[in-house]
Amino acid sequence: MKVILLKDVKKQGKKDDIIEVSDGYARNYLIKNNLAVEVTKRSKEVLDRSLLNRQIEEENLIASLNIIKQKLENKEIVFHVKAGKEDKVFGTISTKQISDELKKLGFSIDKKNIKITENIASLGTHEVLIQLHKEVSFKIKIVVTK
Repeated sequence: MKVILLKDVKKQGKKDDIIEVSDGYARNYLIKNNLAVEVTKRSKEVLDRSLLNRQIEEENLIASLNIIKQKLENKEIVFHVKAGKEDKVFGTISTKQISDELKKLGFSIDKKNIKITENIASLGTHEVLIQLHKEVSFKIKIVVTK
């Protein structure tokens, strides 16, 4: 029997996959536990419409994230920090601090989306990767001054 998975099922497939399973497994486990529905003309149409809507939403999301990318791509964020002898900075610049500065500029970017490759613990210019989506990422400059 062919079924459309409504949820991920271990060793069978991911959500929205169409798989072939035995009739008993389909009726007694997958369909009974709302993990799948039988493939019919109607269920196939619903799946196709759902996948199309998700694709359109994903494209709209990527378009809006690309607008944010264009606005931020060449920006510099300046941090004024205390420095000791030989311009040694006390502490480091964290992703939370960068996120807070971006919020002040009007961009709500979660600190989890900011990737720092090396600690920002010295004066000067540093590059930080911001990954808004698996297809939308860019670098901004962090300037650390006294």
